[in-house]
Amino acid sequence: MVSLRRSRAVLAVLAVLMVLLASCAQIPRSGPVGKSKDEGAGNPNAPVFFPAAPRAGSSPETVIEDFYMAGSGYEDDYPVARQYLTQAQSVTWKPDKRAIVFREAQVVKAAGENEYLYELDLAYSVDADGVATQFPPGTKETIPLTLEQVEGQWRISKVPDGTAIPEETFKVIYGAFPIYFYDPTFTYAVPDYRWFIKKNTVKSMTSAVLAGPAPYLRGAVVSAFPSGMKLARESVPVVSGSAQVDLSAKELFDASAEDRQRMQNQLALTFRDQPDVINVQLRADQDLVRVEDNGTVLPPVVDKSVPARQIAVSNGDLVRYENNRMTPLPDIQPVSGLGPHSPAESPVSQTAAFLNGDKTTLYAIEPGQPARQLTTRSTLTGPSFSPHDWVWTAGPGANGAAEVVAFKPTGIAPGMAIPNVTITPAWLSGRTVKDFRVSREGTRALVISEANGKSTVQITGIVRNADGVPKDLTSPITLVSSGSADQGVWVNSSTVAVMSGSATGTVVPELLSLESGEPQQLAPWDGLTSLSAGNGSEQIYGQSEAGVFQRVGNGWELQLKGPTEPAFPG
Repeated sequence: MVSLRRSRAVLAVLAVLMVLLASCAQIPRSGPVGKSKDEGAGNPNAPVFFPAAPRAGSSPETVIEDFYMAGSGYEDDYPVARQYLTQAQSVTWKPDKRAIVFREAQVVKAAGENEYLYELDLAYSVDADGVATQFPPGTKETIPLTLEQVEGQWRISKVPDGTAIPEETFKVIYGAFPIYFYDPTFTYAVPDYRWFIKKNTVKSMTSAVLAGPAPYLRGAVVSAFPSGMKLARESVPVVSGSAQVDLSAKELFDASAEDRQRMQNQLALTFRDQPDVINVQLRADQDLVRVEDNGTVLPPVVDKSVPARQIAVSNGDLVRYENNRMTPLPDIQPVSGLGPHSPAESPVSQTAAFLNGDKTTLYAIEPGQPARQLTTRSTLTGPSFSPHDWVWTAGPGANGAAEVVAFKPTGIAPGMAIPNVTITPAWLSGRTVKDFRVSREGTRALVISEANGKSTVQITGIVRNADGVPKDLTSPITLVSSGSADQGVWVNSSTVAVMSGSATGTVVPELLSLESGEPQQLAPWDGLTSLSAGNGSEQIYGQSEAGVFQRVGNGWELQLKGPTEPAFPG
């Protein structure tokens, strides 16, 4: 057995020559001659590795280790890594099918002749479209390999497609980049974070957009590009700042003018952080297709913001908390007799919702009307509104299974039935939902659930019917947290803040991001029992018996004593 630890991986990477590409002059925006970049267009300063070639006399174990270390040499289709393979395997091996990222690895002799196993402590798995799955420490994966001697030197004759690289190398070579899709109304842009090699981003992003959203977003978001549309050539050159996206002609010409405008907007958003891309050109068989802006297509809202006000509880009733002042909710009748807790307010109307004192009943209230009971269960999560005025909560159903329920009370006359939906996701079977929070654009939800005393933080997609009525929740992705959590809030379109509240202990909230696998711990604070978040990580509030505190730098600053459980609209 040959052990490969983290230090071994770092030394191997440092042993190769790494150069940073020199930054080039600004791309001209006009003129008769354009400067072109090929399908590798992306970050001009992306790191490039030159790994070591095979060494004469290396053992099978060393050949396997060095082969995977050579996975850092991605330029020109992994030429060094292919030198470790037999000629036949070198032709058929497809390194871009999957990237396996490990914390530690070791080579183990298998039972068969010249057969070995590469045993990994798995950190990430990244598929061909850049969809990454994160795994906690201790997750194991085994790669089988077969070797044979070629002219007296050991070479790999059988290996699965894909590469396996140390986590340290992965963080240098790869980056998380958002590609964008739309909510079903084409009003909001929804980020779908993918991991790509930093130097090949433009082509990779384009292919990923055409392939459609990540599994957890399928059915929850839409694309302007119809299914089946493909690149007409396997490159996306960037000429004088214009990304030339050459698409299959029939689908492009069959699309309406509005759809072509949405296609261009979708790619422009996706490329907006690429330093060498200024605009997007749609092409059919290399001929420019002009996209006419007739004013009917509005650019989608990116990172939807929430109003500055918060709803809270004070002296047993609902209040508005804004600019460190409390005022009554406009035209809302008193609800102190119901013992309101966990209040929420719609971001698009004046409808509010709250739980009763023991958090078993959900109420909604509109201006000028009394509160109406929506549901009663043995326990309920705090309500959360979507931009469509549906209010969501979760709790056990009649048979004890976890259910997610949504109601649309706004505009329903007293005495009339309130539209409602009950969803029982299979992936919540055997779990207790601790918190359910809809994202600002309404296509996703933060779900914190617990089983056997262990909490899990997940993001699911919200699938709706054509009329906007919720229908289902997608199989979620899991965000790895360093601690336990029983509540959370959206901070922006890609980040959530979570914590396990405690009235008596020290609480350490964490930021979990779709673009980073590393939780960011915020400053600890005693007695935090609830969290709220406005627009960005500097507008995070925590509430304790001492009052409402706002995150300031790496600490907390007292804002006001009196209101409890403040929550921004949503």
